[in-house]
Amino acid sequence: MTYDELAKLCGCGSTEARLLVTHLALDRKKSRDGVTRIKLNLALTAKFFEMIKEADYNLDAAIEELHQTYRQMARMLKRDEAA
Repeated sequence: MTYDELAKLCGCGSTEARLLVTHLALDRKKSRDGVTRIKLNLALTAKFFEMIKEADYNLDAAIEELHQTYRQMARMLKRDEAA
């Protein structure tokens, strides 16, 4: 995970994320693309997975809302065609 990604995960800025990495002594490595990546510890990994689960839930809710809107529009279209 990059410093910016870690900052988003922790709800802080890039500078604070860098301090957190240093404080927690997390492993880091510069990738071939020149970006430094941080290896998450167990607690941060769990937090990351929780964030993903919430995002998936929100996506599922959005998809369901789209299906409901489609059904409503289809019913309205059938009424208009019948009239």
